Amino acid sequence: MRRSFTIALERYGYEMKAAADGLTGLELFRNESFDLLILDVMLPGLDGIGLCRRVRETSLVPVLMMSARGDGLDVVAGLEAGADDYVVKPVDTYVLVARIRSLLRRATYAPVPASGQATVDGPPSEGQGQVLAFGELTIDTAGMEVFLSGSPVALTPTELKLLLEFAAHPGVVLDRHTLLRDVWDYGWDGDSRVVDLCVQRLRRKLGRERIETVRGFGYKLRR
Repeated sequence: MRRSFTIALERYGYEMKAAADGLTGLELFRNESFDLLILDVMLPGLDGIGLCRRVRETSLVPVLMMSARGDGLDVVAGLEAGADDYVVKPVDTYVLVARIRSLLRRATYAPVPASGQATVDGPPSEGQGQVLAFGELTIDTAGMEVFLSGSPVALTPTELKLLLEFAAHPGVVLDRHTLLRDVWDYGWDGDSRVVDLCVQRLRRKLGRERIETVRGFGYKLRR
């Protein structure tokens, strides 16, 4: 399967590097630069979920998890570990390519340093671009940087795009279907757990009180 996906994606113009186990993949990741990682959950040595956690210690590179089952256990664990999206095997190549393209668009739309470190020492001023402020939370939409009480917050491209979507509609309830469409680029009904778990990650970084759950409807950013 690894070889077949490598060949198929190279036909779409992607340059691929493959590893047969998690530890080899971690070494490859540490020694080279990648625009996106595809991690199979069932990897020998170090599984995909553990590998994703290790990657997130130093990098915000987009991560697509590949699971062999759709019962939710692997999906939730992978998303909680920091993955941006997932597909369930067996998966058609065109579906895999669609998810890859969506993740790469997000990374281009919301650039962040690969190391996860901010490039400035403090919050932006009004003259440096459009700045959105929600209490102690400040978002520089020009520099694509987020500050909490003046300190930079490292967000993955997906987390940043989700926050920007909330910030564009402060106080407005956004349902999961809308967020899947506008943030994850799903042209069909996707798995709402992707939204829920990404919101949880944002809350851990920004504070639980900033994104409110409106039961039965969705989420909103408090004004």
